[in-house]
Amino acid sequence: MIEAYNGLNLAAAAIGAALLTGSAAPAPDQMVQAALKTRLPKTVVTKVDCAKVKGLCEVTSGDNLFYVDAQARYLVIGRVYDLETRQDLTAARLLEMNPDLLVGGAAKANAAAAAGDAPGPGGARQVVRATPTKVDLSKLSRAGAIEWGRGGPAVTVFSDFHCGYCRALAKELARMDVRVIERPISVLGSREVANQVLCARDRAAAVHAAYAGAPIASKLCDTRGLDENEAFARAHGFTGTPVIVRADGAVIEGFRPAPALEAWLKGSAS
Repeated sequence: MIEAYNGLNLAAAAIGAALLTGSAAPAPDQMVQAALKTRLPKTVVTKVDCAKVKGLCEVTSGDNLFYVDAQARYLVIGRVYDLETRQDLTAARLLEMNPDLLVGGAAKANAAAAAGDAPGPGGARQVVRATPTKVDLSKLSRAGAIEWGRGGPAVTVFSDFHCGYCRALAKELARMDVRVIERPISVLGSREVANQVLCARDRAAAVHAAYAGAPIASKLCDTRGLDENEAFARAHGFTGTPVIVRADGAVIEGFRPAPALEAWLKGSAS
């Protein structure tokens, strides 16, 4: 009760001071930041943004992200999803704060070296499963598949166009004699980009444009194939990207350099 009063008292004091001095009333961001100094005195608040999500203020503290209400009384730790645009707003913001961030249990940056680990972009390492599982891709339609590559053995990649490791993987696959079947899923709020790629006249070129952050020429089309990709990923626990699936259904998660991929793909014949 006292804390609630203190929060309101801070806001009232700020507004009262503005009225007395004739200056503009402080912005909600400033009021929340002032309240947080009282409620969380040991927390260094980097930024407050009350404009993104109605009723919530996004608070950045170094590499940490959390949410509070307009009076900074209630603190929320977790993910905020926009169900209309199908975006994970928290993941998108975390990616903006740290472009090399990976979301998901099987691929985490700066993990300790272990058997089967592979270095990722910038020298960071990520943990991957030592023993691949298998999935059945035969029930997936072609609607959400985007094919590109030089030809040769097929490799399916569940990817996110905002994922730095997916971008690096695409560069490795482009060097290899493989037929890539890209199946975009929106883990990091990339659904709109995936829609554009799927609806592009030249899908293969659009894939590389998406990873480069370049404009994509596309028109409206049926994107339910992407819904199918995401449903399949959820059903099989693909919470991070990239996820690579061999023709025989074997799965590995996370970035791999071309030599490791080539050796793994040869294992499908054994």
